[in-house]
Amino acid sequence: QVQLAESGGGLVQAGGSLRLSCAASGRTFTGYVMGWFRQAPGKEREFVTAINWRGSTTSYADSVKGRFTISRDNAKNTVYLQMNSLKPEDTAVYYCAAGETMFWARVRGYDYWGQGTQVTVSS
Repeated sequence: QVQLAESGGGLVQAGGSLRLSCAASGRTFTGYVMGWFRQAPGKEREFVTAINWRGSTTSYADSVKGRFTISRDNAKNTVYLQMNSLKPEDTAVYYCAAGETMFWARVRGYDYWGQGTQVTVSS
């Protein structure tokens, strides 16, 4: 079992920045693809970004490319999401996920999920 805990959410004005963290505990963190997803009210959970276990390969949704950056520190069992140039449409609950998956953008590809952290971007 892997337990995931997100932090760093909050309220920010459009154009601002936030850095989310996801701390993993339990089973070894290494080896898992780590992903960030988000879910806005009334919408389905959607892929934001993911990173392979080495930290050498990343993938981003088109909507966040050039604004968001994912990274991981395996020594600290932590994955980060740096979010810049935030827009009101980025408002959502952000979830961290871990899995041994080839399908990084699929919710079903991940075995473990955090509880989520709220990000609200005001216009």
